[in-house]
Amino acid sequence: MKEQSAPVRLWTTDFILLMLCNFLLFLQLHMIVSPLPSYVQDRFHANAFQVSLFTCLFALSAIAARLYSAKALEKGLRNAMIYIGLSVALLATLGYYFAAGIAVLLLLRMLFGVGFGMSSTAFPTMASDIVPVKRMGEGMGYFGLSTSLAMSMGPIIGVTLLQGAGFVTLMVCTAAVIAVIYPLSYSLTRKKAAQTQQAASSQHLQQAAEPAAVTVSGAPSSASGAAGKTTFNRKLILPSILNGLLSITYGGLVGFIVLFGKEAHLANPALFFLFNAMAVLLVRPFAGRIYDSKGPKALLIPGAVCIALGLVILSTASTMPVLFAAAFMYGIGYGSMQSSLQTWMIQVVSPAQRGMANGMFLNTLDLGIATGALLLGSIASLTSYTEMYRYSVLFMVLFLLIYLIQGKRSGSFQIQTHPLLSHTHITASDASEQNTSGSENRK
Repeated sequence: MKEQSAPVRLWTTDFILLMLCNFLLFLQLHMIVSPLPSYVQDRFHANAFQVSLFTCLFALSAIAARLYSAKALEKGLRNAMIYIGLSVALLATLGYYFAAGIAVLLLLRMLFGVGFGMSSTAFPTMASDIVPVKRMGEGMGYFGLSTSLAMSMGPIIGVTLLQGAGFVTLMVCTAAVIAVIYPLSYSLTRKKAAQTQQAASSQHLQQAAEPAAVTVSGAPSSASGAAGKTTFNRKLILPSILNGLLSITYGGLVGFIVLFGKEAHLANPALFFLFNAMAVLLVRPFAGRIYDSKGPKALLIPGAVCIALGLVILSTASTMPVLFAAAFMYGIGYGSMQSSLQTWMIQVVSPAQRGMANGMFLNTLDLGIATGALLLGSIASLTSYTEMYRYSVLFMVLFLLIYLIQGKRSGSFQIQTHPLLSHTHITASDASEQNTSGSENRK
């Protein structure tokens, strides 16, 4: 079972461009997600439920768009998804200027969600196609860093622009970020279509030649290659649930950290995301390598503990140093967990189902944030934002219970990687546990 010893290159021009495009896409989203509740509350005198609708309806529309996008990506329509999605998002953003009421602004947020949902599915799918399989955990970890940094930096930039220059300036800057993605993605979309068709053709040939390998462990995805149809892969259910629970806690942060700062009399609560980003930068380079060598267990369990501690510390924050400590602890957990869950979902499906896997990852991310905004916002309206963050710790407790019970039930915390990608992180000791490894070795 000797692997080729030739070094595989990760940092290609395409990979860097994809990271940059993905970073800008999520940056423009989070530049407006955190300051929007404060703007809506001040401008339209909205209540807590109306404020939470701006996050919830956006997320639901993005999810609906991705259900279509995943199928479109399987048909090779990546370019259309990128450019149509970017155009819809840009038009919706510019439309904020003409929104004179909550109803119109909500409609524009839903339209923006459709555009964002279409384009945000394409970039990670393209990245998972070009990352070397031996370095999938490391590569997708670095790629996920672009999302995490954008989610951390966007709120700081957005809140600063809103407070210092007003909502119109924030809207123009957000639109400008979207516009920059067009030229950056041009070289990628121009040559990826042919490469994708070649890869898909090669994949179908490999599946036809190795029907036994595709049915390893009773994977439901085995049916997907037979007739060119892609069925849902049940192995995505567990990581999707875990990703949703993780995202609920983040929804409480992006939706209410500014309002929590007012309640706790903190000078600039948006700096939470700066220290969160610093922690993500610190942990992410190591997290990918740990995932490749030890699997998700080594990151998800301690990561969940770090997030729970970060939320507890945040709920006690009455000074900026305590806020920074909470942000740093939360960032360590979030930075190690988010990319692990995304890589996990990519590895348990066939290459043809990567669009589905990335769509599921992003959908549960958005659904979790939307659920967090609604549920935690309701808790805050009945208690306080301080109590809300304490209650959000329960979602990390539930995360650990589900993961630990599932790991014990299956007898192992090691994921069952799809046979066509089984050499991405499975070690020699793990290989002996797989009944079909003998057929893989004889290739």
